[in-house]
Amino acid sequence: MGSPTLTGPDLGSLRIDEKHRNSGKRGKRLGIVAAVIGVLVLASLGIFALRNSKPVVDVAVAQKSSGGRPSLLNASGYVTPRRRATIAAKITGRVTQVLFDEGVYVHEGQVLATLDESDARRALDSAKADRNATEAAITDWQVQLKNAEIELHRAQELQAAGVQPQEMLDNARMTADSLKAKIALARQQVIASDARIREAQQNVDNCVIRAPFSGIVVSKDAQVGEMVSPISAGGGFTRTGIATLVDMNSLETEVDVNEAYIARVVPGQPVTAVLDAYPDWEIPSKVRTIIPTADRQKATVKVRISFLKLDPRILPDMGIKVSFLGNEPETKGAKAAATIPDSAVRNENGIKVVYLVKEDHVERRAVSVGPAQGSDLQILAGLNAGDTVVLRPPPNLRDGQTVEVRK
Repeated sequence: MGSPTLTGPDLGSLRIDEKHRNSGKRGKRLGIVAAVIGVLVLASLGIFALRNSKPVVDVAVAQKSSGGRPSLLNASGYVTPRRRATIAAKITGRVTQVLFDEGVYVHEGQVLATLDESDARRALDSAKADRNATEAAITDWQVQLKNAEIELHRAQELQAAGVQPQEMLDNARMTADSLKAKIALARQQVIASDARIREAQQNVDNCVIRAPFSGIVVSKDAQVGEMVSPISAGGGFTRTGIATLVDMNSLETEVDVNEAYIARVVPGQPVTAVLDAYPDWEIPSKVRTIIPTADRQKATVKVRISFLKLDPRILPDMGIKVSFLGNEPETKGAKAAATIPDSAVRNENGIKVVYLVKEDHVERRAVSVGPAQGSDLQILAGLNAGDTVVLRPPPNLRDGQTVEVRK
């Protein structure tokens, strides 16, 4: 017998065919190429989206530069009256008449409104009736006193003659003294009644609300039929004021100045003011007072500025921008065309540029910069008052790029 033949796994069957080996490498290369292409496409889309996104920017309006003496500092604030009052009633009552309207001029002491005085009038009539009754009682007691004094005189004579006992004399004297005491008490009651009458009359007078000074009514806060009170009732159905009155002759400007620049401001310093409503109108003014305290939250000091001449166009609570002027004469050379915040100017390769907002896009413009005015810069050329510039322009902001102005 021959030896048995050993059988094992066929290792040749595990050999990879050259054709399959090449196709696998080719598929792996195609996958890598596709991934690279995908990354490039996504990056291109991202760059395109970033290039076409609208940046949100803050803007400021270039202000007209003050002529004459150089400006040391600029600030903004509001027109405020020194004399403003909310007219209120001294008592709680129902409004029966309103004799004014918004915008009308009223004189000092003029009647603005009336309240229901029926209760106060009844109290006044009652106090007068009590006084009249007491005065009538005094008249009666005076008649009785006159008769008592006659009886006392008679009793004294009879007692001296020994006809009448001492007891009758004492009774007559007591009657006369009692009437005198009643008359004295009644007279004091009359004085008290007069005081109550004056109090009741004051309550009646309080039902008439008058203007404390001459001015213009800027707010009408109550109507006929509403309840008014000097204190809040808490429910919202009771008014605490009748009207708001403003003395238009006391209008002034109130601005907050950064405490780092307050040393540049002194009382009496000339100021040029420009209302936001009238940007081309310069109003001569001067510093009236510097409030001797600082706001620790805002790091500012309040300054009040008086207008040299009032104008009907100046209204309370209008926005206003002011320039504090120096005492030096006007500098020779180019005159500033406008002033803008220094954060709007960017240095690009040694050139000062700003970005103007034109409708929905920006325009890059080179400017000539003059001296600083606090946190503002004078622009000698390249800008005009009224132009809108971008504050703190982003580094990637380009000429002609579409932007969105922050509200």
